[in-house]
Amino acid sequence: MRKRRHRSRAVFGVALTAVLLAVAGCDATGGDSPGPEGTESKARPSASPTPTPAWDSTPESLAAVGDSITRGFDACQVLSDCPEASWATGSDASVDSLAVRLLGAAGAAQRSWNYAVTGARMADLPSQVARAVTHKPELVTVMIGANDACRATAADMTPVADFRADFKDAMATLRDTLPKAQVFVASVPDLKRLWSEGRTNPVGKQVWKLGICPSMLAEPDLLTAAATERRDTVQDRVEAYNDVLHEVCAEDRYCRYDGDAVFDYRFGQTQLSQWDWFHPSVDGQARLAEIAYRIISEEES
Repeated sequence: MRKRRHRSRAVFGVALTAVLLAVAGCDATGGDSPGPEGTESKARPSASPTPTPAWDSTPESLAAVGDSITRGFDACQVLSDCPEASWATGSDASVDSLAVRLLGAAGAAQRSWNYAVTGARMADLPSQVARAVTHKPELVTVMIGANDACRATAADMTPVADFRADFKDAMATLRDTLPKAQVFVASVPDLKRLWSEGRTNPVGKQVWKLGICPSMLAEPDLLTAAATERRDTVQDRVEAYNDVLHEVCAEDRYCRYDGDAVFDYRFGQTQLSQWDWFHPSVDGQARLAEIAYRIISEEES
């Protein structure tokens, strides 16, 4: 297991509220929800992408599983999925999704499938994978885990042991049908950086009050010892989830982890949705596509 850094203690209407709490970002009642980002988080030891034998850098089909990030939630319009802007399978030319980069626009339309669900947590991944494998994709992309950390309180976060068990279950489901399909696993984004970026935007902070990722984003201007400890606790859990993703992926010869590339990416306000300052914008989705393509297309040394 990689050594985790030591952290200092220093980081409209009723209808809209109901919809945001039920569908967008992380909900305040402990229901499903996701989000990306990444700040002043202290430097995480860099990790290289997990090496795999016989990695095919040019797969001919792709299935994506995960949460609202992969659905393009809030990238195009408020409170809506925008799968055409998805980093993994989208058709928007300004995103230049992974599927388009690997398969071409026509190939992506015919041989890529998006089974991600807004609000999904790791416990939902096995059922998504079970649907995805029916297409027999040569590559499966996984980006999930932000909702497991984004809960009503830090105490409500998914236990690391449960997170590991559900991920292993999902991988077993995949291998039962597709023993040699390749898997790309993206790290969970840096939620503490998201807090640091978004809290400078008055609109973003108002939207966060409606219930987006309260475990990290509640009372964003509060810098008391208790608030700092709460945010550090969430960040520690995100890092623990990424350790699990790395370790479980390393046990599978056809799995490639991103080496913390998504976690380490310094999302700025340009990469955040103008509606919730939490999910990736179209530009943020394009950055995710770049990261994934770089790692997937890298030939083995």
